Amino acid sequence: MAWNTDETKRRLKEAAVAEFAARGLDGTTMERIARRAGINKERLYTYFGDKSQLFAAVLADELNKVAAAVPLDDLDGPEAVAAYAAAVYDYHAEHPELTRLLLWEGLHDLPEVPDEESRTDYYRTKVVAFARAQRAGLISDEIPAADLAFLVLALAGWWYAVPQMARMMHADDRTAPDAARAALMQAATKLTARQA
Repeated sequence: MAWNTDETKRRLKEAAVAEFAARGLDGTTMERIARRAGINKERLYTYFGDKSQLFAAVLADELNKVAAAVPLDDLDGPEAVAAYAAAVYDYHAEHPELTRLLLWEGLHDLPEVPDEESRTDYYRTKVVAFARAQRAGLISDEIPAADLAFLVLALAGWWYAVPQMARMMHADDRTAPDAARAALMQAATKLTARQA
């Protein structure tokens, strides 16, 4: 029977996402990932090299998925920024493992960021979109574009970076996820609104 390489890689990456998100780079093992995928550990090494290389590949894939799912179109005003923030929030709600992978990457303090050049290009496109909207007078230019883009992404993702804090702060409110999304949109709108 022929070996389906693509399906094997997919299963290994899926298992790696779950393991790395739960335990981080240091806390998981190649053995755990292979066992979770139901595939021989040697295939994991053959396809991805060592654990750091696998983590880099998994994180790059997850970032490519969010880039495809939540593109940043032209920002024609604060409402467009709010809609973008809400789309990022929704993505994190459906894929909390992305936030966890990014947090583990930050905690691990890698000497080099995996795929830093292409990731920088990815984030620069967001900065350029904000800067273009600022130059066109469509959104506030009080905060530099890079900081503004970072703040919007941070506001959208922080709910899933510290879900326990969100839960505790909204302990009496069962509508918290919907209210949080609305509050995020309101904050993004106010943050980018031009002052009269």
